[in-house]
Amino acid sequence: MAAGYAELLRTRHAARLLVGTLIGRLPNATAPIAIVLFTRAEGGSYSLAGALAAAYGVANAVGQPLLGRAVDLFGQPRVQLPAAVVSALGVVWLALAGTGSAVAAYPAVVVAGLFTPPLEGGLRALWPGVLGGREEKVHAAYAMDAVAQEVMFTVGPLLVTLFVALWSPAGALLALNAIGVLGALSVVVSEPSRRWRSAPREAHWLGALRSRGLLALLGAFFFVGTALGSITVAGVAYADDHGNQAVYGWLMAALGLGALIGGVTYGARQWAGAPERRLLMLLALLALGYLPLMLTPGPVAMTALAALSGVFLAPALACAFIVVDRHAPAGTVTEAFSWLVTFFGVGAAIGTAAAGPAVELGGTAASFGVASVAGAAALLVLMATQRVMATAGPSRAVAGSPDGVSGGVREGASEASSAG
Repeated sequence: MAAGYAELLRTRHAARLLVGTLIGRLPNATAPIAIVLFTRAEGGSYSLAGALAAAYGVANAVGQPLLGRAVDLFGQPRVQLPAAVVSALGVVWLALAGTGSAVAAYPAVVVAGLFTPPLEGGLRALWPGVLGGREEKVHAAYAMDAVAQEVMFTVGPLLVTLFVALWSPAGALLALNAIGVLGALSVVVSEPSRRWRSAPREAHWLGALRSRGLLALLGAFFFVGTALGSITVAGVAYADDHGNQAVYGWLMAALGLGALIGGVTYGARQWAGAPERRLLMLLALLALGYLPLMLTPGPVAMTALAALSGVFLAPALACAFIVVDRHAPAGTVTEAFSWLVTFFGVGAAIGTAAAGPAVELGGTAASFGVASVAGAAALLVLMATQRVMATAGPSRAVAGSPDGVSGGVREGASEASSAG
């Protein structure tokens, strides 16, 4: 599979788009951690830290599909770069105002979250045009995207703790967002991004949400986001219990490393059968992996459990991207992927908000219990909607043409290994 990834990266524009998107998404990937650490450094409580991170997450969830629809309608450069700049200015506002005044802190995180550019969905819209519309290569690119994403989530927490150690929590916020703007700039000035156009779409106010299968998937991944969001706050509480803030960075990095290992392993082979049924199995294993976190053993063992809990995350996301492709209506590719980010983000916001009071009422183990309950809920949603999920159309590759020819949805004949 590594050789396959290398071949994809040798394709013109592929490496630049992948790296630029990952760098551009770094502020969003690290925002919950950075906001929690910034709030605690300012003397705020766990509940305030969770609430501010939740406000960012909710604003991000609202903004992603709106900006995604705007990208489908107006193209990537006109939306992505201005959004990245405004989002970064929201973070500057937060760093300067601090968390002492809710009147200043909450609007700042809302602006930062609301204008986060939909780079993730935008990249997946670009892959077909960059790779010549070949479905097997597009699915392989989804897999590579998933693996690279987990690298970011492994390195991101370590970067936050490193920047905090070198400067301050406020300095970490500012540095990460400056880097993010540069990543977005690298993407939008590329030829594929400038020339990409979405497929013609049916005029409908619901857009991508008129697909029942997509709604079922979004419901399940809302709870996956809840689980991960709760771990963000629970990890800080665990680090405080052990008197070493660096432990938090290692726990979050271990979670990403486990997902990275799972993603590489999952992408090493092709999978037969409907991805909807495979996703059900992956979510069951993901939910099972969250249960041991409630044991809260010593730092070494806890780091190992964090890695174990992340193993099935990347495969589940990888499979979900193919399911989105199978259920999204034509002309809504960026919006559909952005809705997945939105529901995931809303769930994460609720998870961070719930974990704060859980720490204060029941201790660290109770906050990790939020993740266990959420994982089980994600599985139940998918089990209850299997009939709806089974009504998907044939496997498709969303085509976006770098030469300005309409992008959109192309019917494919086979299902390759999924990714994300």
